[in-house]
Amino acid sequence: MKRLLWIGCLSYFLIGLAHVVLGSVLPVMLGHYGREYSEGGMLIFTQFAGFLAGVLGSPWLSRRFGKRSGLLIAAGLLTTAELLYTLLPPWEWMYVIAVAAGFGFGMIEAVIGTIIIAAIRDNTAVAMSRLEVFFGLGAMVMPMIASGFIAQEWWRFSFFVVSLFSFVTLLFWSKSSFGEADAALDAKGPAAAASGAGQAGASAFPYRGGALGILALFIVFFFLYVGTEMSLANFMPAILIERLDMTEDTAALSITCFWIAMSVGRLFAGGVAEKIHYRVYVLVSCLFTLALLAVFPFAGQVWSALAVIMLLGLFMSGLFSIALVFASKLLAGSEESTPSILIASGGVGGAILPLVTGWGLDRWGASQATWLFTAFAAGLAVISLIAFQLQGRPVGAERGARRGEHGKSS
Repeated sequence: MKRLLWIGCLSYFLIGLAHVVLGSVLPVMLGHYGREYSEGGMLIFTQFAGFLAGVLGSPWLSRRFGKRSGLLIAAGLLTTAELLYTLLPPWEWMYVIAVAAGFGFGMIEAVIGTIIIAAIRDNTAVAMSRLEVFFGLGAMVMPMIASGFIAQEWWRFSFFVVSLFSFVTLLFWSKSSFGEADAALDAKGPAAAASGAGQAGASAFPYRGGALGILALFIVFFFLYVGTEMSLANFMPAILIERLDMTEDTAALSITCFWIAMSVGRLFAGGVAEKIHYRVYVLVSCLFTLALLAVFPFAGQVWSALAVIMLLGLFMSGLFSIALVFASKLLAGSEESTPSILIASGGVGGAILPLVTGWGLDRWGASQATWLFTAFAAGLAVISLIAFQLQGRPVGAERGARRGEHGKSS
C-alpha cells in the first residue's frame, strides 16, 4: 500500500504540473502565434472541457479496461499531448491537443482518487491529504520551471518537462506490483466496480433515494468550494491593489502566501480529520472560512489582509480531500463513481464562479464584490451543517451496504 500511495503522489504531482503549465507560458505563447488573450482564454477553456470529459469518462473506462489500463491510457494521452505542445504545431491544432491533455490529467486525477479511497481503508483522509500536498507542490514548481525556460527563450520545453514526468509515471504504473491491490487495479467490467467498492453488483449510477439527495448536496458543495478557491487565487491580487493600493509585486505575494498556507495545512489536515472525525473537520473548516471571508472586507491594512489570506489557506487546505473522503464513506458502495462526479462538479465550479466574480468586480468594484466570497462560503457552511446532521452511519448507495463500518467515517 505504501508503494501504491507514493506512486499516487507522483501522479498528483504530475497533475499539478499539467494544470498550470499552459497558463505559465500563455503570454509568450500568444506572442509567438500572434494571438489575442481571448483566444488564449478559449484554449484554456478547451483544455478544461477535456478535463471534465476525462473525469466523467473515467468510471466507464475503468470498468471497460481496468483501472491500471485506464491510467496507462490517460498517461499515454497526456505524454503525447504535452510533447505535441512542445513542437508548436499550427494554432488550430492546439485546441485538439488541449482536449487530449485535459482528458489525460482529468482521468488520472479521478482514477487515483478512486483507487486511494477504495484501497486504503485506514487513515484514508491522511492519504488523500498527502496526494493534495503533492498536487500543490507541482502547481508551485511548474511556474518556476517555466520562468527559467522563458528567461532562456526555451519556453516550449516547459511542456516537455510535463511530458517527461507523464512518461515516467506511465512506466511506474505499468511496471509496479501492489500485492493484493493488483486484482482491483486490473479487474474489468462489473468486477472492477465490485473490487473497488468491496461489494458485488455495483451499478454505473448506484444512487437511490436518500443517497441521491446526499450526492446532490455534495455536488453543490464541491461546485462552491473549488469555485471559491479559484476565484480567490485569480482575483485576490486585483482586489488588494484596488482596495489597499498595494503594488503589483506585493499583491502577487498574497497568492504565494495563500498557496504556502494551503500546502502547510495539507500536511496536517488528514491527521486532524482522522482524530476529530470527517464531518467535524468539514464543518469547522467551513465555519472558519465563512468567518474569515466575512472579516476580509474590513481588513484595511496590508498586514491584516495578508493575515486573513494565510488563515484562509490553512482552514481551506483540507476541505477538498477530506470532503471527498467524507462523501465517499457516507455513500458506501459508490466509491467507484462518487469521486469522479464530485471532482467534475468542482471543475465546473472552478470555471463558472470565477466568471461570476469577474463580473462582480466589473459591476460593483472590489469593496462590494468581496462579499461574493462570503456568500459562497455561507453556502459551504450551510451544506456542511446539513451533512453534519446526517447520522454517523454510511448512507449506502445500495441498501444493505456495509453496516457497521462507519467508525471514523462519520
